[in-house]
Amino acid sequence: MTITVTDYLDVISSWCFWSEPTWAELKRRFEGRVQFRWKIALMDPSGLPTSREQEQWFYRRSGMMMRSPFMLNTDWYDPSLPEWLAPNCVAEAAKDFGFTDDRVRLALAHAALREGKKVGDWDVAIAIGAEAGGIDAGGLRKCAKSAKTEKRVRASTAEFHALQITQRPAFVVDTEIGDRSIFSGVVKLEPLVATIDSMLEDAAAYAAHKAHFGEPLVK
Repeated sequence: MTITVTDYLDVISSWCFWSEPTWAELKRRFEGRVQFRWKIALMDPSGLPTSREQEQWFYRRSGMMMRSPFMLNTDWYDPSLPEWLAPNCVAEAAKDFGFTDDRVRLALAHAALREGKKVGDWDVAIAIGAEAGGIDAGGLRKCAKSAKTEKRVRASTAEFHALQITQRPAFVVDTEIGDRSIFSGVVKLEPLVATIDSMLEDAAAYAAHKAHFGEPLVK
């Protein structure tokens, strides 16, 4: 039975950044047993700071909560942008070049949140993404700025909102039998591991029952 974990995120979200060690450990721990994927859930003005000072306040709070030995960099921040389309579309476009893993989006996040690079600028975001994936910059630019890529980003963002949650990252765990668990804004490893373990046990029980009794009888 297939179990899928979907991580809804915004590339420049600091809370998504702090969740990356948990995401990496989940993939390592459940490799071969669970399918992992990520989707863009763009933050809109309601979830973005209104000034660099406010962003710094958020970074201090989240950094303390995560016991981080460093503070995130706010130099990337541009209060004139209502959303951060460039880095998210570049990360999404990299999928079309075979990069469905995390390397391109992590490079963009690191460049912004650790190095302060202005990833809201298309040229900057494309250069970072191209270098991280070894992708031709011209091809990546064409794909990232295409209507097709933006449509995918808008569609996955709409999926996120349809879950009726507000916090990113959101980890959604689904099974073939229709079981679903949603963690909105939870970045600690333990509750996610416990839930996935439980769902794997249920999947094994269903498989055993099917082996012994077959498909349900239909009248």
